[in-house]
Amino acid sequence: MPKKSLITVQEAATTCLCQKTRLAARAVTRAYDKALRPTGLRSTQFTVLVAASVADGIPLGHLANILGLERTTLTRNLSALKKQGLIRIVKVDGRTRKAVISPLGADCLERALPAWDRTQRALRGRLGEREWTAIHTSLTELAEAA
Repeated sequence: MPKKSLITVQEAATTCLCQKTRLAARAVTRAYDKALRPTGLRSTQFTVLVAASVADGIPLGHLANILGLERTTLTRNLSALKKQGLIRIVKVDGRTRKAVISPLGADCLERALPAWDRTQRALRGRLGEREWTAIHTSLTELAEAA
């Protein structure tokens, strides 16, 4: 006779942290993607361009880590940006490569920043400063705990 589970399916359906965070992530991604659409960028591409710009070229392994991506996923994302001429992949030494934002990528990022900022401010305004800060702290803690 199978053992009865300590948790009900209903509890799993309503309390699953994985589902709640994925739902929130998809909603937030849609908001940023909608705002960035006129620039031709998706939010995932925007974050790669930002990281490459801030770091003035960033090793691919480090980029994958800070974005929380598998290397193969990062490679696919970089491929699209490279094809559009927004980044270059530069060999640093025999094994290390880094993503470097191109002048075209820097121009695209400059055009995208106001759209990103409007979305960021709108979400921050809807949440309020206290909740905004709490969410940032909680998401950082959640990522570290997982």
